Amino acid sequence: MSKVLNKKQMTEEAIKLHYITPSITSKWNKDKITMETQITDGKINIRGNLRFREKPKKADYILYLNNNNPIAVVEAKDNKKSIS
Repeated sequence: MSKVLNKKQMTEEAIKLHYITPSITSKWNKDKITMETQITDGKINIRGNLRFREKPKKADYILYLNNNNPIAVVEAKDNKKSIS
């Protein structure tokens, strides 16, 4: 039997599993939710003749009104970070 961690000890993934996903799916159609969705191609950096792209940014959750019509992005954090 595994012990459930105190919320302050949970990782971002544990917070999503135990709190955010159940909360979203209780009120939002599961067919209109995507998780870990890429939202940018990644910032392009130029240094002299070198050009490189940083890693793409991903949203933890995107909620859709209908196909190709996102209306909300939910970003999860572990419990060690402030809301701001």
